[in-house]
Amino acid sequence: MGGNLVESLIGAVVLVVASVFLYVAYSTTGVGGGDGYPLEARFDRVGGLSMGADVRMSGIKIGTVTEQRLDPESFQAVIRFTVDKSLSLPTDSFAKITSDGLLGDTYVDVQPGGVPEYLQPGDEVAFTQGPIDLFGLISKAVYSGDAGSSEE
Repeated sequence: MGGNLVESLIGAVVLVVASVFLYVAYSTTGVGGGDGYPLEARFDRVGGLSMGADVRMSGIKIGTVTEQRLDPESFQAVIRFTVDKSLSLPTDSFAKITSDGLLGDTYVDVQPGGVPEYLQPGDEVAFTQGPIDLFGLISKAVYSGDAGSSEE
């Protein structure tokens, strides 16, 4: 009977340690969206962008992608993301989807504008650029040479 008590205590300790680990991992990665205000942006395509992806400015994380959906009328991808409350983005700010190198993470890069009016929570970033189709560019470069034309 004493063995069952020891096993139960060890199981309880394991559950507490696992809970603490999950809490720390959840709070430090910013998966929950963090304390920020929501914005939206529309893109023709989003490439490998996923939920929980970073929103960065000058290489520094300022927010998180919280939602992706397809607009049934325009057929554009609508990305909802948060931006740190301490930042006020001008209304002419620019958002583009990019990645860290060939195999790096895909994220939203925000470049601030210069007008004195600022985006409010729930506003849409008007100026956007989707990811560059690297494989399409490579295939164009490889197959653009006209093999049939030879100057004699």
